[in-house]
Amino acid sequence: MLDERDKVIIEMLTKDARMPFTEIAKTLGISETAVRKRVRALEEKGVIRQYTIKVDPQKLGYNLISLTGVDTKPEKLFEVAEKLKAFEFVRELYLSSGDHMIMAEIWARDGEDLADIMSNKIGKIDGVIKVCPSIILERLK
Repeated sequence: MLDERDKVIIEMLTKDARMPFTEIAKTLGISETAVRKRVRALEEKGVIRQYTIKVDPQKLGYNLISLTGVDTKPEKLFEVAEKLKAFEFVRELYLSSGDHMIMAEIWARDGEDLADIMSNKIGKIDGVIKVCPSIILERLK
């Protein structure tokens, strides 16, 4: 079970994974060593699984981001998911319930690139029934 200090540590590292432990320690009123021990324990428990960065796709030349629903034949679901995982343009991939069986975050350079991805790459995977892209206009949070 996580206590309030652990929750504050997680919240602070979620906002900035490079936040110095000294700053977290000041906020919590505990020593840097105590913060290090708590973070190590959170890592060992699997609460903190990795540290990562967020990049701006547009600054890398990807001007269209799509949240894309993919429906498959039920018996091909996992096979299709494995094929989607292999594509570099698929940045996030989820099995889901609701409107679509699979949800993928797709990074494309432009409309032509996105159309090619939808039609010639995802749409041609054996077992794919339907591909439903939704273009992200603005990230709010």
